[in-house]
Amino acid sequence: MQIYLPIAEMSLNALMLLGLGGMVGFLSGMFGVGGGFLMTPLLIFIGVPPAVAVGTEANQVVAASVSGALAHWRRGNVDIRMGVVLMIGGFIGSTLGVSLFTFLREIGQIDFVIAVSYVLFLGIVGVLMVVESVRAWFRSRNPSAPRRKLHYHTWLHGLPFKMRFRRSKLYISAL
Repeated sequence: MQIYLPIAEMSLNALMLLGLGGMVGFLSGMFGVGGGFLMTPLLIFIGVPPAVAVGTEANQVVAASVSGALAHWRRGNVDIRMGVVLMIGGFIGSTLGVSLFTFLREIGQIDFVIAVSYVLFLGIVGVLMVVESVRAWFRSRNPSAPRRKLHYHTWLHGLPFKMRFRRSKLYISAL
């Protein structure tokens, strides 16, 4: 059963898309992560152009985020002030991203840049996860090793524009 995707200008098997969505939804629910980082490369793998895959996943992320926000709102877990700051930052970032996207499309490099950026991003996240896992493994093997003190501050604490988010119990930079 084929379904035509007019923006991607291609037809795909609807059952395959449902299967991918179900699999990614199951994995993201099981591990508590967003499904975008799984679904985007899968869409690219089945032939969806990278720009369309990213846009499609952005749309899915909005729907999932609204659903999650409403569920947490009912439980009283939403920090409105932090949400507003994140929304302002997201608006600025999205505006800059659309401008860059438009420029890259005009010079014909959008698919290449998205593919390379995605691979780099996943590679960096993978390396950071390995480093953290190795650190945790070494800490578990040597319980007497010095641990980071709670009052120890990283370079992130030196960033300007600090804000206090009372509901989240955080005092961090808005950057």
